[in-house]
Amino acid sequence: MNPTYDFSGQVAFVTGAGSGMGLATARAFAASGAAVALADVDEAALAQAAGELTGEGRQFLTLTCDVTDEEQVAAAVDRTVATFGRLDMAYNNAGIQVPPTDAAEEGADQFDRVQAINLRGIWACMKHELRHMRARGSGAIVNCSSLGGLVGIPGRASYHASKHGVIGLTGSAALEYAPRGIRINAVCPGTIDTPMVSDMIAKGELDRAEAEAGQPINRLGTADEIAQAVLWLCSPGAAFVIGVALPVDGGYVAR
Repeated sequence: MNPTYDFSGQVAFVTGAGSGMGLATARAFAASGAAVALADVDEAALAQAAGELTGEGRQFLTLTCDVTDEEQVAAAVDRTVATFGRLDMAYNNAGIQVPPTDAAEEGADQFDRVQAINLRGIWACMKHELRHMRARGSGAIVNCSSLGGLVGIPGRASYHASKHGVIGLTGSAALEYAPRGIRINAVCPGTIDTPMVSDMIAKGELDRAEAEAGQPINRLGTADEIAQAVLWLCSPGAAFVIGVALPVDGGYVAR
């Protein structure tokens, strides 16, 4: 049984919210009483999510946003605040994975694309979220890193570089903003059963049995399990938790 939270009167901003961990987290925030802004580059996915949340009677806003474009990020955050009057919580989740690539063969265009979405995108989101939160002197931000931010895996150099970068970004910003009443942390998911992972399995870029065996719990995680970790990090229950990179990985990095 999951814990329950009361985020009534608060506002959450979630990127990559059209599917997977982002959508699960947006739903969980909404179910806990928060007004939620769902940002994603995929308009069709946002429309589907909107239909679901409308049916549940939730208070929400959908925003088409490419996190590689800082102007779009700033506009999305500003519109969230203009619509709901404040910003209390953010889950910077948008990210991509790429096929395994020999480190000596990977092109600069692929490397740059991964960094632009996975690292610079989180930098831009956090930057503009902090502009609003620091004015209120409160807030909680969770950045999505990965078990790939804590370890290395052959063939994943550019992806792991981006996710290690998220942890460094999180820790430094957390120390800067803790005295100002804003808590910043990162969540590090293991292999989670999401549409992105399903697509990787279908393309032969990931072996499901091998991924399950690599996590001591012997299964893939669920998007809802990541959502619960994010909500906890944003809740008063984590009031003394600052600058952590929390593994939610079925025990992968504990081996």
